[in-house]
Amino acid sequence: MKTVDLRSDTVTKPTMEMREAMAHAEVGDDVLGEDPTVKRLEATAAAMIGKEAALFVASGTMGNQVAVLSHTARGNEVIVDDQAHIFYYEVGAPAILSAVQLRPVTGLHGPDAPKLIKAAVRDRDNIHYPETSLICLENTHNRGSGTIMAPEQMQEIYELAKQYRLSVHVDGARIFNAAVALGRQPGEFSRWCDSIMFCLSKGLGAPVGSMLAGSRDFIDRARKYRKALGGGMRQAGILAAAGLVALGSVNRLAEDHVHAKMLAQSLAGIPGVQVDLNKVQTNIIVADVSGTGMTSEEFVSVLEQRGVLAITFGPTLIRLVTHRDVSREDVEYAIDVINNIN
Repeated sequence: MKTVDLRSDTVTKPTMEMREAMAHAEVGDDVLGEDPTVKRLEATAAAMIGKEAALFVASGTMGNQVAVLSHTARGNEVIVDDQAHIFYYEVGAPAILSAVQLRPVTGLHGPDAPKLIKAAVRDRDNIHYPETSLICLENTHNRGSGTIMAPEQMQEIYELAKQYRLSVHVDGARIFNAAVALGRQPGEFSRWCDSIMFCLSKGLGAPVGSMLAGSRDFIDRARKYRKALGGGMRQAGILAAAGLVALGSVNRLAEDHVHAKMLAQSLAGIPGVQVDLNKVQTNIIVADVSGTGMTSEEFVSVLEQRGVLAITFGPTLIRLVTHRDVSREDVEYAIDVINNIN
């Protein structure tokens, strides 16, 4: 039976071009600053995202946590959306590693963000309060069905943050999806933040790694924190070589967006399934299956029995993600399965 894996864009396999680049990568000790392929990846990533410097890290979570460490002091408070990856999926790492408190805010990625931020920022003169030092945004927003925060909205938040002397970090794991979907340059997004992390190992398809970018001073601090977290890799050029190939494949993300819309429209046509098609802006679909009488686990199990893999996203929510290893033929197969579900 055919299998179409829509659980995540993290399941992509490295291409033959990536494997060949890894096999022939020029390497050195990156902790000593001697790996030429890592250096080239960091310079390329910084240029593409519009920042002074970049740092190769093992994962998106490591990139986010190094950023929090670099922007904050012990006892600070960090404003995040209540559905943010940093809050929802990173094992409480800000408390463990940075000794900071997260202030989850509902709707931080919506039109009321400035008002919500003003209400959340602490009064520095009040001895009872922690000091707010950082706002973390997410673009695209994973639990928001891959929705995009436009540069204009980011600008409004960034300028407000500076009025309060706050830094802004962006979990941009899928920032290139946002840029491709809106037909904008990545630098139009990154201009409105102090640091940004993006993944090489999701839609771009590299086997390992993410990039953290910001000013040179920021990346100098971040490099030491990466080492403290055990992220000082040695001949990491073998991995960086695949990342360089991945950065050359950004434009093909548009194909994943087309496939996601096809799937979403099919799901929305099933009685009892609700999909907000306005939120299917990139490669992520979140559907509510409560009207079918099935739980999300039951619905996902039925799909799996027919060769379509998805994940649960809550008691009645499922998520499907398109990616490079899902062809149009695969999408059509998944649609046929979905249309015949009962």
